[in-house]
Amino acid sequence: MPGVGRPDVLIRSHMNYLAFRGAAARRWASFAGAWLLCAAALAGCTVATPPTEVPLRAPTGWQAAAPAAPDARTEALLQWWSRLDDPVLAALVEQAQDASPTLAQAQARLLQARANLAAAGGARQPSLTGTVNANRSASFTTGMVAANVLSAGADAGWELDLFGALRHGVSAAQARAEGAGLAWHDARLSVAADVANTYTGLRACEQLAAVYGDDATSQERTATLTAEKVRVGFESPANGSLAEAARAQSRERAIAQQAQCDLAVKALVELTGQDEPALRAQLAPGRARLPQPAAFAVAALPAQVLAQRPDVAAASRDLAAAAYDAGVAEAQRYPSVKLAGSVTAGLVRIGGTNNDVVTWSIGPSVSLPLFDGGRRRAQAEAARAVYDERRGVFDQRLRRAVREVEEALVTLDAAQRRETDAATAARHYRRYFESTEERWRLGAGSVIDMEEARRAALTAQATHVGVQRERVSAWIGLYRAVGGGWRAEDPTP
Repeated sequence: MPGVGRPDVLIRSHMNYLAFRGAAARRWASFAGAWLLCAAALAGCTVATPPTEVPLRAPTGWQAAAPAAPDARTEALLQWWSRLDDPVLAALVEQAQDASPTLAQAQARLLQARANLAAAGGARQPSLTGTVNANRSASFTTGMVAANVLSAGADAGWELDLFGALRHGVSAAQARAEGAGLAWHDARLSVAADVANTYTGLRACEQLAAVYGDDATSQERTATLTAEKVRVGFESPANGSLAEAARAQSRERAIAQQAQCDLAVKALVELTGQDEPALRAQLAPGRARLPQPAAFAVAALPAQVLAQRPDVAAASRDLAAAAYDAGVAEAQRYPSVKLAGSVTAGLVRIGGTNNDVVTWSIGPSVSLPLFDGGRRRAQAEAARAVYDERRGVFDQRLRRAVREVEEALVTLDAAQRRETDAATAARHYRRYFESTEERWRLGAGSVIDMEEARRAALTAQATHVGVQRERVSAWIGLYRAVGGGWRAEDPTP
């Protein structure tokens, strides 16, 4: 046919075709509108999810004795570290929380969860992508005449969330973001409790180091005096050997105890991120002095206490996320509909002639899961199994929380009742030893009796220090177990 293959004829034919695009556009717009109306009608077909909120199954009351204190409000715990009559500990807790890698990791996980939430929300919105192309080409069809083509276009797409897969995905991401924020609060509380327990252990260690140091000094004098008595015949060589053995043992015990104190300092260096010389200078003013915790009350209803624990709340949000994930997997077993459209405007220059070209398209696409070998069903069952696992984790967390409160109450009550007796025993064993030692110096007692009295006095003093430490640690454990004053409205970073 005449003109076939000529560029000008091809372009005129294409332009004639584009003359009908107005009518075609109106027909496609009507068609797309009908699809949108159908999508709106099907929008209520969201698949169901497992329960996203479960009740806190807790006992009706505490079995252990709760401390008597006037205030059971969470506000009483917000500044608890400043009420321990130990400014060094309060400063260390603040420094550790500011420099904690654990908190930095928790904050990074929170930022990741928030970014995933934004991405999940964006998946529900229409997408628009722009493209620009420019090329120069030649072919035998155009008689090797160079053609310059410049085009710009836009592609749009929108998935119609008919069965709620995207909505459930957003809800799951929201629950995970909330859980990450709660995990940050729990990490902050754990860091404070770790610093306080390590600090308390250091101060108790310093007390024992002082006791063992005094004992080593006393043993040094005893061994020297015994050796002199052996030399002049007032003591047997066997008693001299006993005194030397006791002196060596006391020195070994003092060295070992000091090493334990140095290890506690190393642990505080790790927790606070400070240089050791600076930390030792900060610790010096409160040497061998245990912090004195301020008493606080515990709510009588265990459910109220559990509701104030960030780790329990985080486990609840993990359970909700698993429930929404199960909804996503179930929704993916059903058909999906996507609307897509594109428009491209181009400029074609051939042989000095410019021609404008505009093309467009719009229409829906339907994906029907006809056969996949049971993959989608298996994925839905796996997601439901994950939910069941998270439900077990949540129940386990509740039981552990109740146990931690009960254990802290038992330890605190026992330590407070033991402390008076331990102090009395330490005081009287010390008096007995001093009396026995004085009789031995005067020649009326034996080295064996004196060493037995010394060991009893030393054991009683160590027990007293241990009970004091248990009491302080029990208060710290109780503070941790009741949530440390966390409130649901507390902000996250």
